[in-house]
Amino acid sequence: MFESLRSPRRFYSQVGTAPDGPGFAVRLDGRTARTPQGRPLILPTLALAQLVADEWAAQREQIVLPSMPATRLAHTAIDAVAATRAETVAGIAAFAADDLVCYFAEGPATLRSRQEAAWTPLLAWAQGELGLEFAPAEGIVHRDQPAATLSAVEVMAGELNDFTLAAVALAAQVFGSAVLALALARGRIGWAVAFAASRIDEAFQAEQWGEDAEAAAGAESLAREARMLEAWFAALA
Repeated sequence: MFESLRSPRRFYSQVGTAPDGPGFAVRLDGRTARTPQGRPLILPTLALAQLVADEWAAQREQIVLPSMPATRLAHTAIDAVAATRAETVAGIAAFAADDLVCYFAEGPATLRSRQEAAWTPLLAWAQGELGLEFAPAEGIVHRDQPAATLSAVEVMAGELNDFTLAAVALAAQVFGSAVLALALARGRIGWAVAFAASRIDEAFQAEQWGEDAEAAAGAESLAREARMLEAWFAALA
């Protein structure tokens, strides 16, 4: 009765990549792999196709999709983003409207100083390099961001190709921040810095009270996504 809950068995022996039109296909036993909606698994660069292919090659007796973040993101880019570009762009702008790095703690001083050290340079970068001016706040009460900034984020996101857009949208979810997502996408920071900047509050609380196993497992899962995202953006460059 639990058969449907099990991961599917590995059904292929060889994994490779090959040119296919303007992109590069992931091949399983010489055949192009398919997305859940049956579309060919074709990526825009050889490096990105190889990133996905490596996940397929790493599977053992069973295919464990949670261990394949690049493949899942490729499926999203191919199956979902093209049909939901407006919603995806709006989602990134929504993170900008309530961006994590804009909300500084009123205290304690140690927490506030860590936030300022990590976030203030990124807000300055966003303004200087991207022309995005954010309004910082104290505490957790929502503060409206400039309409021009949110419009600019939408324009910026709307100009991205499907594969970059999907990754920026995922990064914004992982970090709770459009600023961190854009900084990672543009190579301003690496995944470890972005991840640490997104979890300053959690790390501080863990220092004070300890971290339970469930929270640690959740953090590790997000860290895997963040690590993959850095490789994804690099492979697209």
